[in-house]
Amino acid sequence: MWPRYKGRNFFNPRSLRNRMNKPLQALSPTPSSSLLGRRTVIAALAASPVLPALAQFKVEVSGVGLTQLPIALVPFRGQDSSPQKISEIVQADLERSGQFRGVDASGQALDEGSRPDFSVWRQRTADSLVVGSVTRLADGRYDVRFRLWDVVRGPNGGDLGGQSYIVPQGDLRLASHRIADYVYEKLTGDKGIFSTRIAYVTKGGSRYSLWVADADGENAQAALASPEPIISPVWSSNGQQLAYVSFESRKPVVYVHNVASGQRRLVANFRGSNSAPAWAPDGSTLAVTLSRDGGSQLYTIPASGGEPRRLTQSASIDTEPVYSADGSTIYFVSDRGGAPQIYKMGANGGNPTRVTFSGTYNISPSVSADGRWLAYISRVGGAFKLHVMELASGNVTAITDTSADESPSFAPNSKLIVYATQLQGREALMTTTLDGKIKARLAGQAGDIREPDWGPFQKQ
Repeated sequence: MWPRYKGRNFFNPRSLRNRMNKPLQALSPTPSSSLLGRRTVIAALAASPVLPALAQFKVEVSGVGLTQLPIALVPFRGQDSSPQKISEIVQADLERSGQFRGVDASGQALDEGSRPDFSVWRQRTADSLVVGSVTRLADGRYDVRFRLWDVVRGPNGGDLGGQSYIVPQGDLRLASHRIADYVYEKLTGDKGIFSTRIAYVTKGGSRYSLWVADADGENAQAALASPEPIISPVWSSNGQQLAYVSFESRKPVVYVHNVASGQRRLVANFRGSNSAPAWAPDGSTLAVTLSRDGGSQLYTIPASGGEPRRLTQSASIDTEPVYSADGSTIYFVSDRGGAPQIYKMGANGGNPTRVTFSGTYNISPSVSADGRWLAYISRVGGAFKLHVMELASGNVTAITDTSADESPSFAPNSKLIVYATQLQGREALMTTTLDGKIKARLAGQAGDIREPDWGPFQKQ
């Protein structure tokens, strides 16, 4: 069992148990851009050594979307000799988004310098085409190049550009994710999220670990490990820090952890429980749940530490705060009406307004960056299911058929949600489109997997 405490997911019985320094350049025969300086995430508690990066995942995409763009990805020239199959990673990213459907590209040998026969790809029903190459350089790095074609436009305006990257072997997956981001944005108009990161917690035996991984779950690295529980990781808006709750003091206290350096600072260690951290968008403040003055109530505290300021004054449990993207509103969970429901109030406090009315038990709010959607967990007939509310209309949709969902978190482009659940008796992380049509399982190799949080866009 994970520890019981008055904080994030208090009401959920199941849950209580710079990467790239330089801008990318257009594909050309001239020297290409570099992905040097990828952030290394290796740090640990002083008494707890870092675990090796073993918690990697295999992505399994399921479901069919109502509208998907057919795209062909020809195997990149030279990728058979590369440690990573670039075109396969790009295709998996795009299919996981729910916006794309892969088209058979077998029997074709093309690269970024080729002029494709568009009639061939029209016959295969592809609307777009990605081609490229990967070449190992003398210094051991890899030159990754690609070009995107609009098959419908053909030779008249169909060249949608390309990019090139020179990367060390360890950044080949990152280069693949950057390609997927480029393709996604060119074809949908929305920013891609494949090169962002997620954080989550695992429990294996008596060891708890906080992991940072790519958005597809691969390249997981242990940010820290501890024999005591680590709970509620949440990214700062600049993607440089994680706030989390640690029980190493034999009670819940809040730390802020610098992801790049591994340094951390104690932010909240007051009498009673300190839990449920949530970053204000400007990164200067954390909203937290404290029981220092009695019951669990909401406070704000400077991210550098200091004296907290109380926001709620009630005899109920108020917990799980999250900020709206503009920082003006805090959503939170309270049982002030007799059962857990989601409320909202101004970021400086004030009179709360109830948000959820469908169902008698609603917890774990997450607000999309575009302000349109609220994801949360609702108990339905004893099962905990992920729901999505359109905030403007109040319309609610249940988007999963599992029964032990928890901890939803939106992708920074507001198009996907990551959450934890149980599948076939095993803990798993999932991503889903907002309509629930396309889901991807990020199946961990071992241990309980909990409390995912999707990081922000990274500066390029």
